Amino acid sequence: MQPPEAVTVDGHDPFAEPTTPVPIGWIARLGLAGVGMCAGWFGPIQVLLGLQAAALTPDHKEATLSLVTGVGALISTLANPLAGALSDRTTSRFGRRVPWVVGGTLVGSVGLVLLALAETVPTMMLAWCLVQAGLNGTLAALTAAVPDLVPVEQRGLVSGVVGMTQTLGIVAGTAVATLVVGVQGAYLVLAVLVLVAVAPFVLRSLDRPLPRGLLPTMGVGAFFRGFWISPRRHPDFAWAWATRFLATIANSICTLYLLFFLTDAVQVEDPELGVLVLTLLYASVLIVSAIVAGIWSDRLGVRKPFVIGSGLVMSCAALLLAFVQTWPAALVGAVILGLGYGIYLAVDFALITQVLPRAGDRARDLGVINIANALPQVLAPAIAGPIITWFAAHQTHAAGYRALYLLAAVIGIGAALLIRNIKSVD
Repeated sequence: MQPPEAVTVDGHDPFAEPTTPVPIGWIARLGLAGVGMCAGWFGPIQVLLGLQAAALTPDHKEATLSLVTGVGALISTLANPLAGALSDRTTSRFGRRVPWVVGGTLVGSVGLVLLALAETVPTMMLAWCLVQAGLNGTLAALTAAVPDLVPVEQRGLVSGVVGMTQTLGIVAGTAVATLVVGVQGAYLVLAVLVLVAVAPFVLRSLDRPLPRGLLPTMGVGAFFRGFWISPRRHPDFAWAWATRFLATIANSICTLYLLFFLTDAVQVEDPELGVLVLTLLYASVLIVSAIVAGIWSDRLGVRKPFVIGSGLVMSCAALLLAFVQTWPAALVGAVILGLGYGIYLAVDFALITQVLPRAGDRARDLGVINIANALPQVLAPAIAGPIITWFAAHQTHAAGYRALYLLAAVIGIGAALLIRNIKSVD
């Protein structure tokens, strides 16, 4: 519940919509932190966890990867909104968000180090859960900084940068995972990279302290009840959540088994290098499309047409991968997917910040939105693993991936259609 008067010691209202544009340096620091955080996530997801699963359980690599990523995603589903809600009520002299950026980054880096040392599947799973819990704390605080500080007229640009940094993080993480000799060495390099990339934002975050007593006291029951946001009272928020959920599960289905897709269906000679090449191509297109779409969306003052178009474009990429399982088709698919997902990442986040129910609970509500990012990581392995395993046993790996990508295309179209139900944003 937002208090009737919310004036901080410096006269700033932490619950008001910001009106002063943030400097370019702040955007750059936010972006760099996002790159490091995403490298710590996607280096393992794209390559290292798959290689580790294959080394530990060569006969059941798909099942092991599904188990580890699924449990880790379940942890992230809980950690993100919880860290966000706690950061909303943090009264540290360093600000509301910075303590959670620091703590989450440290925990995530420790998890990466433990992954380097893991010699059993349970240890691997525990370490990955630490990475997910820690970096989701970082993510909750970083994303809340955008509606805290960035005016609506600038959010398309900043959201484009946020989307771009996710892709740069994927590139950086995949490059480290591919080029550093040995899985252990790659994990250790990623741990250092996360710390170094987040440090500049921590040192100059522009975060303001929240004075003690500004927020009303809240019991444990009321705290946890606050995570339920009524779709009837806040329908636009609910539709935004559903759209993000479907778009993310479609993207997760397309990317989670990319290493195995290149190995078993496309049958390239060096699938690890193939993942890096596709990721670089995908990233290059995504970066351009995210920035252009973000700026264009700000100038036109509209969000929904961009999100609808991006969902349809991503579905086209999935259809191509389903029916043409060759290396040239994979290259074209990476371009199309990068175009669609770049537009989506840039504009959808800006749209979401405009439908948050409560200014005083920005991080918590964004954490609820981020469940729509994390939950598909639980469901995608649960969906993809059995499909691929069944088709591999009864037909071929190629048939399994065809069914998988067709499903992703249908889900992507569903995401594009749902966004039309949002009424408060054009």
